[in-house]
Amino acid sequence: MAEVTTIPNTEQGNSMKMLQAMVGIGILCALLIVLTYEGTLPAIERNKAEALEKAIFKVVPDMATKRNFTLDESGQLVPLADGEEADGKIFYAGYDENGMLAGVAIEASGQGFADILRILYGYNPKRQTVVGFYVLESKETPGLGDKIEKDTAFLKNFKRLDVQISKDGKSLENEVTAVKHGEKENPWEVDAITGATISSRAIGDILASSTEEWVPLLFEQRERLEDIKTEKEN
Repeated sequence: MAEVTTIPNTEQGNSMKMLQAMVGIGILCALLIVLTYEGTLPAIERNKAEALEKAIFKVVPDMATKRNFTLDESGQLVPLADGEEADGKIFYAGYDENGMLAGVAIEASGQGFADILRILYGYNPKRQTVVGFYVLESKETPGLGDKIEKDTAFLKNFKRLDVQISKDGKSLENEVTAVKHGEKENPWEVDAITGATISSRAIGDILASSTEEWVPLLFEQRERLEDIKTEKEN
């Protein structure tokens, strides 16, 4: 009886080796991505914290020192240590060289043209105005939408933007509103940027929402913010 010789399927064997190699490379790349992310995360978080710290001092004029706070469920102030996290939103009270309250820095965010915009603004309870503004994170179109970060005329909107409290103390007398460039007539209006209307109006919307929520709460706590600073010094 003649011997039968089996010829191996070379093409099938090569395909399997190629598949195994691709899977191996994929696993290796995924592992490298995870390790890179884990390795650089502390530096990224540290850089974000440093950028936020600098921004806080930019948006509150005459600020020399700061303290971190949140509000509990009853609306009362809760002091926080630097780096301490909280269930609620954290805000930053700034004090001048004499220990007087210079203002409060508040983070806010909302949808821009390209992605979510994160901003920081300063609020002065005594003047009842927004006194500073800074873009923390933006992916708006270079040369157009990113004008919200550097357009001098636009940034002037936030030197003394009116957020006066209504007589009942529960809302703003006038809601912050973005208007077409050149049509600003009232101190609570934001003069939008020609060519970057969507991005600049988004800033107006973000501020409108945030100030409506936070300004009444912080205005009510303005004296307590002063007292807490004094208590710490004593």
